[in-house]
Amino acid sequence: MSDLHLPFWPKGLAKELTVPKTTLHSNLEITARRYPDKAALVFYDYVMTYRQLFDEVERMAGYLQKVCGVKKGDRVLLYLQNSPQFFVAYYAILRADAVVVPINPMNKAEELEHYVEDTGADTIFVAQDLYSHVVKLNHPQIKNIVLICYADYLPEQTDLTIPSFVSAEKLVVSNPKVIPWTKALEENFQANPSETGPDDLCVMPYTSGTTGNPKGCMHTHATVMYNTLTTAFWYLCNTQDTIYLATLPIFHVSGMQGTMNTPIYLGATVVLMVRWDREVALKLIERYRISRLPMIAAMVVDFMSSPNFDKYDLSSVTRISGGGAAMPEAVAARLYDLFNIKYIEGYGMSELMAASHMNPEARPKRQCLGIPLFGVDSRIIDIDTLEELPQGKTGEIIVHGPQMMLGYWNNPKATEETFIELDGKKFLRTGDIGYIDEEGYFFMVDRLKRMINASGYKVWPVEVESLMYKNPVIQEACVVGVQDEKRGETVKAVVVLKPDYQDKVSEEDIIAWCKEHMAAYKVPQIVEFIEELPKTASGKISWKQL
Repeated sequence: MSDLHLPFWPKGLAKELTVPKTTLHSNLEITARRYPDKAALVFYDYVMTYRQLFDEVERMAGYLQKVCGVKKGDRVLLYLQNSPQFFVAYYAILRADAVVVPINPMNKAEELEHYVEDTGADTIFVAQDLYSHVVKLNHPQIKNIVLICYADYLPEQTDLTIPSFVSAEKLVVSNPKVIPWTKALEENFQANPSETGPDDLCVMPYTSGTTGNPKGCMHTHATVMYNTLTTAFWYLCNTQDTIYLATLPIFHVSGMQGTMNTPIYLGATVVLMVRWDREVALKLIERYRISRLPMIAAMVVDFMSSPNFDKYDLSSVTRISGGGAAMPEAVAARLYDLFNIKYIEGYGMSELMAASHMNPEARPKRQCLGIPLFGVDSRIIDIDTLEELPQGKTGEIIVHGPQMMLGYWNNPKATEETFIELDGKKFLRTGDIGYIDEEGYFFMVDRLKRMINASGYKVWPVEVESLMYKNPVIQEACVVGVQDEKRGETVKAVVVLKPDYQDKVSEEDIIAWCKEHMAAYKVPQIVEFIEELPKTASGKISWKQL
């Protein structure tokens, strides 16, 4: 274990964390008692206090238990965008002693099917703009559907631009499995006393891998609590009066921890955006004196490109941070010139419930993963021998820490392949290739896995390929990442058409089909037809050659 980074550890900050032996939902209860009338959420000028948030969580948890029959350890699907309903549903599931399974709202019916079958869930929270995918799936296992209308939490008047699917009128559905969100709350059921402890499962974010099927990362209240506190205390100036802008999707662990679980622990205020809109963001920062902007690099570039950038008072901003893709040098320099702020980059993954490394705020490095966080032991190993490598050598990044998942749900083989033991400790193999510099900072140079990083979204080629093979005109397909000026990387599909369809199907036809059957960020932006894909000696498609 390298200790080269210790001289650059934030001054006055302990190197270990003492984590409460309580559950994540107890954080909300405590905060609601401390700050009942304080704004917990702001949603396009609609304000929800901590008292209201806690009350709705209690009633929705009661509905889950008394009507839906949700029991301790049951998995419940959460399929919606950033919204007050996401916060309420997430904590209601936990309060009902169940396990949150967040689903990317960009996923379609074909992708949703795996989540249903793998988790065994029979209850789903779904926004009405996504309801058609649940209908299309029509899975007999799903018995309870809580249907969400975002407009239920909009103010009567606002000058902010609201996406049409957010302001849409309530969808009326004649389905005995469906209950509207507001009616579920109006039942006024109270939840049973909680039976959950810190070592019980809490949330199960799914991450894809080289097998093509997304895998559920099993996290307990303790592992999530650890990174909740890590995010809260790494930056010494975080307090209950901090105001966050939630631009990152909170179904993903970065947004989930950074702009939901951590602010709730602190008693801070979260200003929510359903999806990124730079002009709305500028107005919100000025109006609510927002100080924390968690943003990936692509958002920062877009943000500063607004023609109205100089028209707003943005002096309240004291930190802009993110990860997922390295911040371009020129953009970081301009950011510093405008705000006198250094962009803070970090590194993490779903298996680690977000960050395991972060740059010190007082001494960050650019295009750098940072240094290991509280109690984290991170090393570089040889990808073949699995032996630890010295400083300066390039190999696979491995991580040991209190925020590690227990393993993959229903997938002991993948779990076994992901963990190794070194010096009596259990380490997670990240699949990312990097090195440690002379000051103990970690840098990433490549990926062992076939992951494509498109604007911070992880795209797994095998998953895209498996969906493309459902297209009746495709004989073979191989997906690779190619450089893209805007997205960093983008998705390219090399396709062999079936003989009957050659010269009858265009590249645009394939792209259009993909848009109908997979999340937008996974859709190949480039399609190339080829007569035959290159193969290895064993007959496998040689994606490396492509």
